[in-house]
Formats: sequence, structure tokens, C-alpha cells
Amino acid sequence: MPADPSSGPAGKTPKTPARSAGSHQRSAVAHPARAAATSAVEVRRSTRRRKSVTAYREGDRTIVLIPARMSQAEERRWVGVMLDKLAAQESKRHLGDTELGERAARLSAQYFDGRARPASVRWVTNQNTRWGSCTPAEGSIRLSHRLQGMPEYVVDYVLLHELAHLLVPGHGPDFWRLLEAYPRTERARGFLEGVVAAEGLPRLPAAREE
Repeated sequence: MPADPSSGPAGKTPKTPARSAGSHQRSAVAHPARAAATSAVEVRRSTRRRKSVTAYREGDRTIVLIPARMSQAEERRWVGVMLDKLAAQESKRHLGDTELGERAARLSAQYFDGRARPASVRWVTNQNTRWGSCTPAEGSIRLSHRLQGMPEYVVDYVLLHELAHLLVPGHGPDFWRLLEAYPRTERARGFLEGVVAAEGLPRLPAAREE
């Protein structure tokens, strides 16, 4: 489903020559930080598009439509915004408890060699001051419903965080070494820190807490 938030004015200094009305210019853009979310990103510039930015999935590609006069810096920023928005929509639409458990199993296999094996993984509505919790003795993982609608990589990080607690109880060096395997750890923590700051919630555990 296309996402089409209002954007600010296009850049004043054109980086791409304008073409005849209605023309499009396509470019493939590499975004390593989001490589797992989609295999390819294609940016299409249009002289008909003045301010709005739109993104949608097309097979195994993500198409991002932007104004032709938008600068390269603005392009990079808006591609990132739209990828996060699509990921959030898909996460909210598809991840029920069953899918959450399946996702946890895949993440454990990919990053922890399958060693973290939760007995249950589910959403809960009674965790408003933390994103997730784990009871190692029971093998249970619970994620706050507040994560629903956040970007997929953020949900994955919280899942991995709680999966890691099945292997290492505290937040010591061994725990953070486990999470180093996930390439989006810092980015996901930054996203959540932004939410925490905006809502006045308790801070996340320090990344190198002893």
C-alpha cells in the first residue's frame, strides 16, 4: 500500500536537470542499513511531482517516487524515511503472536546459531515503560504492544535483545557481544532512544553496562 506523507519544499539547487513534463528518471540506490528489508531500492524522479514523496513495494524492489528537483541529500533522507514507514506498516499489519514466534526462531538461527529457543513469544499490553521482557526460567519472551507499527528492524532488535537474555541473563559485556552480530543494533537503539526522549520514558540499558 503506497505511503504518501507530505514533504517539505524540494531543494533549491537542482542536482538533476529537469526534463519535459511527466518524464521520469530512474536510479538504483544502495542503502546498506536497510538491505535486509528489501533487496533493491529504485528512486524515480518526476517533473510532475512537486513536493510529495511516495513509496511502495513492487515485487522484490521498493520504488520511491520523488520530485525531479530534489537534492541528493534530500533524496537520501526521504528514501530512509519512506523505507522506515513501509517497514512499520508491514510490521503492524503482519506480525501476530504466531508470526512473532516464527520471527524469533529465524533471528535466533541467523544470529545465535539457534541456541536461543524461547518456549513462547507474544505481544502484551501491560508493558508501558519497557519494550520487552524475558523470563529465562520459563523461556518466555514478551514484547510491548507499543512496538507494533515501529520499523521492522526495531522489532527485530528488541526480539534479539530478549533472545540474548535466554543465553546471558544480565547486561554485561558477554550480553552486548551477542548483540554485536546484529548490524542494526545501534540504529535501532537510536530509534528507541528518540521515542524514550519524546515520551519521557526510562532510558534503555547502557550498551556497555557492566
